Amino acid sequence: MCGIWALFGSDECLSVQCTSAMKIAHRGPDAFRFENINGFTNCCFGFHRLAIVDQLYGMQPIRIKKFPYLWLVYNGEIYNHHTLKERFEFTDYQTKVDGEILLHLYERFGIQKMASLLDGVFAFVLLDTANRKVFLGRDTYGVRPMFKLLTDDGFLAVCSEAKGLTHITHSMSSPPKITPFLPGHFEVFDLKPTGKVESIQMDRFHCCTQEPNHAAYDTVERLPSGFVPETVKSNIRSLFENAVRKRLMAHRRIGCLLSGGLDSSLVAATLVKLSKEEKLKYPIQTFAIGAEDSPDILAARKVASYIGSEHHEVNFTPEEGLKAVEEVIFHLETYDITTIRASVGMYLVSKYIREKTDSVVIFSGEGSDELTQGYIYFHKAPTPKAAAEDSVRLLKELYLFDVLRADRTTAAHGLELRVPFLDHRFTAYYLSLPEEMRQPKDGVEKHLLRDSFKGLNLIPDEILWRRKEAFSDGMMSVKKSWYNSLQDQMESEVNDFQLEKSPKTFPFLPPRTKEAYFYRQVFEKHYPGQAEWLSHYWMPRWINATDPSARTLSIYKPDKDQ
Repeated sequence: MCGIWALFGSDECLSVQCTSAMKIAHRGPDAFRFENINGFTNCCFGFHRLAIVDQLYGMQPIRIKKFPYLWLVYNGEIYNHHTLKERFEFTDYQTKVDGEILLHLYERFGIQKMASLLDGVFAFVLLDTANRKVFLGRDTYGVRPMFKLLTDDGFLAVCSEAKGLTHITHSMSSPPKITPFLPGHFEVFDLKPTGKVESIQMDRFHCCTQEPNHAAYDTVERLPSGFVPETVKSNIRSLFENAVRKRLMAHRRIGCLLSGGLDSSLVAATLVKLSKEEKLKYPIQTFAIGAEDSPDILAARKVASYIGSEHHEVNFTPEEGLKAVEEVIFHLETYDITTIRASVGMYLVSKYIREKTDSVVIFSGEGSDELTQGYIYFHKAPTPKAAAEDSVRLLKELYLFDVLRADRTTAAHGLELRVPFLDHRFTAYYLSLPEEMRQPKDGVEKHLLRDSFKGLNLIPDEILWRRKEAFSDGMMSVKKSWYNSLQDQMESEVNDFQLEKSPKTFPFLPPRTKEAYFYRQVFEKHYPGQAEWLSHYWMPRWINATDPSARTLSIYKPDKDQ
């Protein structure tokens, strides 16, 4: 996890502009560098480093003797950098940094093939001064964030988080748009002698339904084909284990978030198993958050005891959660309701990890619900085809919702997130399976995923078949859910008159509830006029939902009611 920032063609003095780069300092607490570009006095890079791989040469921008005209800043991890280095016989390697592979791949194959061969998570800015080109790119699911600002006269500013661009000085009369860079895409700019740029190409290099190009060089060989259930389940296990194994690449201590649900339990159990095989010199720490008697805390305790992790429980009250909401919205840069609700617990557990432990690389279960049709509303899908299409839609929108939440809440505390369920090969394989196979079955969502790990004793059986909790319910006391605590608080924060006038106050995506109104107020305080960063609220499909919480759905039964 790092913070990247770059300007091309600034009309303002760079020493004034660089104060904006400090707004993302939390992403890289280990070191900071601000560097001008030879021959382009109005262009520069800013970089905040969290040292995970190659403690000595990991500072950026990365430049190597072999290609002195290339400059690279990137945030991410390239899990197959060793494999690609050997496969293409790249010599003259100068560092042990995983990102150096981008320079060698670009020089040999060009930008599109380079991006498509990267197995990992990344957002990059690559400058080629010899050919006067600037390239931007972002991984398939947008696990690593990147925003851009481009003015009509060709001034380009790029940053890991939008907050690093909101106070950039420019010469335009009206403020230019700040937009999230699209996942799975790369963009090419011509760099003019003035330092200004012109966009000449924007293309997709990978879509989640396609097998990635780098699969040809993967450590897992070609999988047995066909849709015989036992073959499919074996392939799911192989690819999932491979996804966790490749993410062990780190010089810092690895931990895992553990809610006691299916996804985080599978990740934690596989992580503990592989850490023993790889002979890591420390036990894996797992972290659960919630009220002392919450369903998640109790389930996570059971899993941790079963897998033998060093377990930490972080207790928090509704009052502590409510107090953190404004900070959380500032870091998230969104006013989406369910994203904020679910982020509070993750933000507080990340704060605990940073302050009380030495774990820095944090595994988590994000992406599974979207991929394996884990949301409760999938029980109401009219056809298997509709369910499969909605699964792909959710994956493509992850960068606006769950992946955004997971990145910002951990990065706020200088942690690095790893999400094995969003492994390119794993997701492409799962999405290639017949639509009927991926649907909920016998009243149980994610049936295929659960069935794939049945009888292995990897996690306790009652956890393997535990129904999905609304995250807000799982964290909170059986006496009162986080959802209900929020609703009570919002009654005193927002009055009926304000809510009635919300379409006038907030014409773009007007809030329909007092909770949504309160979040929007806080968002506008920090990011006035930037409501279009969110294109729509996350909502369940097929059931006329007015609230994103699973607990408002008639088909939802929390653990304690079953």
